[in-house]
Amino acid sequence: MNRDILSKIEQEQMISREELEELLTTTDQELIEELYRRARATAGKYYGKEIYLRGLIEFTNYCKNNCYYCGIRCGNEKAQRYRLTMDQILSCCESGWELGFRTFVLQGGEDPYYTDERICTIIKEIKKRYPDCAVTLSIGEKERASYQAYFDAGADRYLLRHETADEVHYQKLHPSQMSLAHRKQCLRELKEIGYQTGCGFMVGSPGQTVECLVEDFEFLQELKPHMIGIGPFLAHQDTPFGAEENGSYDQTLLLLSILRLMFPGVLLPATTALGTIAPDGREQGLLAGANVLMPNLSPVSVRKKYELYDNKICTGEESAQCKDCLSRRVESVGYRIVTDRGDSRIEK
Repeated sequence: MNRDILSKIEQEQMISREELEELLTTTDQELIEELYRRARATAGKYYGKEIYLRGLIEFTNYCKNNCYYCGIRCGNEKAQRYRLTMDQILSCCESGWELGFRTFVLQGGEDPYYTDERICTIIKEIKKRYPDCAVTLSIGEKERASYQAYFDAGADRYLLRHETADEVHYQKLHPSQMSLAHRKQCLRELKEIGYQTGCGFMVGSPGQTVECLVEDFEFLQELKPHMIGIGPFLAHQDTPFGAEENGSYDQTLLLLSILRLMFPGVLLPATTALGTIAPDGREQGLLAGANVLMPNLSPVSVRKKYELYDNKICTGEESAQCKDCLSRRVESVGYRIVTDRGDSRIEK
């Protein structure tokens, strides 16, 4: 394979099944390094050397869903459940604001306790106290009216990973009550309402094939999201996939770079899962074209309980320690953390 394939991806922002398979199986280290170099250069055109932080607040680990890969699935009776109060959530925001965070991500399972009214009240209070911040929600599939209500209350962004765009693969990962068509519809509605919208998929989840990944790319090209979150599948011992092999670290980095070339202005996180699977995973993610990090602002007392997969990192650090550590790590590979909302460079 020659370097022309990388130029083609850059210019056409498309990739064929054959090209993707070649890149994912190549042993040509020079080609891989060239892919990373081009991804860094592309990210640099849009975002320079700036890395955006998102303050993650994992406010509930109750979930009505029973996804086969997830540690907080409703069928996991060993999970230690918790919900944060409004005061606890606001305390997380206060700590984060003082540390320079300008985006707060409210993430949780699909927890019926948090009605639309409760979610809207939380959003409004955060915006009242920190009008210059961005509020991101990551709370799953809702009806369009709920998404509209959150948006009207002040939410700016919404993360809803589609996990896989392949129908057969989706059914291998989820119980029959869940629908890929509904998840895709949710993402389309979020964009229509006006959210900066994020989706994404697991790398190496059980049953994933190259064809599945091609479908992911095709769906992403159709949706044109503002953010794309990918990370390696990591098994959780108390799920049906507990004995499955983890996703590939190297493949995740390759896919990050391909995504950067295909969606040059997108916000692309170096995920916690990437840092869990390799000690310098997040730094290598930045060198592969990522430009977002999502450190944890949740109370230390609950961090271990929000365990989507085994051996999750950063569960015992205070927020300030975590940020200082990340700053040093980011600077070690030639980038810098900035105090910024970090909006997408892609038009809504």
